[in-house]
Amino acid sequence: MPNLHRFLTGPLEKSPKSTVIFWLSLTLTFAAVYGGLVLHQAFSIDYVVQDDARQHVFWMQRFIDPELFPNDWIADYFQSVAPAGYTALYWMVAKLGVSPMLLHKLLPPVLGLITTVFCFGITIELLPVPVAGFISGLLLNHYIWMRDDVVSATPVAFVYPLFTGFIYYLLRRNLWGTGAFVALLGLFYPQCLLVAVGILILQFLRLTDWRPHRKQPGKLYQFYGSLFGIAAIVIIAYMLKSDDYGPVITAAEAKTLPEFLKRGKSEFFSQDWGHFWFAGQRSGMMPRFGIISPLILGGILPLLLRFRGIFPLSVQIKQAGILLEIILASLGMFFLSHLLLFELHLPSRYTEHTLRIVSAIAAGITVTLLMDALLILGENINQKTVTRIGFFLILAILILEPLGLNRFPRTDYQFGYFPALYEFFAQQPKDIHIASITEEVNNIPSFSQRSILMGNEGYGVPYHERYYAEIRERSIDLIHAHYSPNLAEIEQFITEYGIDFWLIEEDAFTASYLKDDRWMMQYQPEASQAIAQLEEGITPALATVRDRCTVFRTDKFAVLDSACILTFNSSPL
Repeated sequence: MPNLHRFLTGPLEKSPKSTVIFWLSLTLTFAAVYGGLVLHQAFSIDYVVQDDARQHVFWMQRFIDPELFPNDWIADYFQSVAPAGYTALYWMVAKLGVSPMLLHKLLPPVLGLITTVFCFGITIELLPVPVAGFISGLLLNHYIWMRDDVVSATPVAFVYPLFTGFIYYLLRRNLWGTGAFVALLGLFYPQCLLVAVGILILQFLRLTDWRPHRKQPGKLYQFYGSLFGIAAIVIIAYMLKSDDYGPVITAAEAKTLPEFLKRGKSEFFSQDWGHFWFAGQRSGMMPRFGIISPLILGGILPLLLRFRGIFPLSVQIKQAGILLEIILASLGMFFLSHLLLFELHLPSRYTEHTLRIVSAIAAGITVTLLMDALLILGENINQKTVTRIGFFLILAILILEPLGLNRFPRTDYQFGYFPALYEFFAQQPKDIHIASITEEVNNIPSFSQRSILMGNEGYGVPYHERYYAEIRERSIDLIHAHYSPNLAEIEQFITEYGIDFWLIEEDAFTASYLKDDRWMMQYQPEASQAIAQLEEGITPALATVRDRCTVFRTDKFAVLDSACILTFNSSPL
């Protein structure tokens, strides 16, 4: 095949349209396959919800039925902090008859395909070689499908399609496209808007000649001035948004709460320096990257560019400075977020997504330069067959990379294995409140559309003082009441919080159950006191009324009617 080299690594201007279509189609094929694997899990059984969607999507069922979750502190909070664009999208689709719980399953493959198209386009803008776009798109897909960000269909899921769209149109100097994506970033994920503004500032400073005797191009000022104006409008609108849940917690206050310390549900402050600055889920620069090959390959790109004689295809690279600008803007916001902790939310949010995008694109370019040099070497030493085999071997390794991962795609879908329980609660009045310390209670708002007093996974985000003060008080009162031997205290708890049902797990009245629960062990001394009582053989009052007040039972759970509990008095049963 005399044109094989051109087909594999030939520049765009020398490649037929069919070659571009082939590599783009191949990239989209892999993206579609990965998205299909996600859909297979999403619809594998009747009750499935993504982990983060249990907090960020469940309340949107109000768009279908406004009577759901009345006076629900948790639902109201997550609705208040949801970005405007994200909320508007789900609202509009709900008005078309698609429920939010269904939409959050359908969106991830679509977002993945959009991201892939933009990633391919960005790479082609930097190095106009179609195979480079394929490799970059493939590696970025590996990144996004080995995490649960895009799968969640929560605000963070939109970072990848919107940020890559912003970079693509910025490279093409398309004002309307760039402006639209600047606005969308702010409406869906404001943290990335700040990174985008940083990129625009760095570009403007690089492209503008500040010497007073030099005439500056008017279009340059018009382009960046318009983008800065759009960003300013979105940021100001966001800042004017009312905050009904108190100020953001300070770093000093956070250091006093077990939630932010080791084994806390929102662990942030780690004693391990490397973990804190690099791998920490909330504090680190590159948390949960999973694979390091794009980082390594992308990291050696500057080295290859220093030896253009060995890698002749590198002369085709243009506008590569955008990659450095993304890195610098991301790191700048990362350190600023640490400095202003937690005013700009979590530092990792400013680097983890953008560095994945940069490393995937840089790695695609690096691999393409290496493979082109390999093919040229084969032609020079008359070993074309060997080098072509090496070319396809490299492609095969990249394609098969997910096979070495423990979970791929990673969805963090939560499966509901107790349909009768969900149906029981769904048949109850819409204004009921359910109390429980079980993990299963986290699924009730999504599967039964009913309110819970507190959940132990994701509902207790501790970043707004007024919200978390209420959540913490509820959690402490719930643990105390659950294990209290005094029935009068349970009655008082039921009356104070308006509890209608109590969901009890079979082993919930054992010390081992409590000790193994990371969420409850945060709340001291209540958890330790409950353990001590159980180990002394003191029976919780809920256990004494369980049999007589159970209105629904499965093999693992019992549902107690609060009205029945209130008919008891504090005398021995």
